[in-house]
Amino acid sequence: MINAKKIEEIAKQVTDSIPPSLKNMASDFEDKAKTVLQNKLAQLDVVTREEFDVQTQVLIKTRAKLSELEAKLAELEEKISASSL
Repeated sequence: MINAKKIEEIAKQVTDSIPPSLKNMASDFEDKAKTVLQNKLAQLDVVTREEFDVQTQVLIKTRAKLSELEAKLAELEEKISASSL
């Protein structure tokens, strides 16, 4: 669900911004930052890009089917109204 590579990139950017005098603590800080980010992102109600793309395709197919059914319904309603006259 959570893109680990993106979290790694963010953690690296944070680590790279640390002054050289604090580099010895960077590794520990990076690990802690990753943990905090992962925990916070896990709490968010988000879906993966793959899940989003799958649902987009389902929606496209559903809309197409709905349009098809609406056209059939209109055709049947037209036949019924024509035969009742």
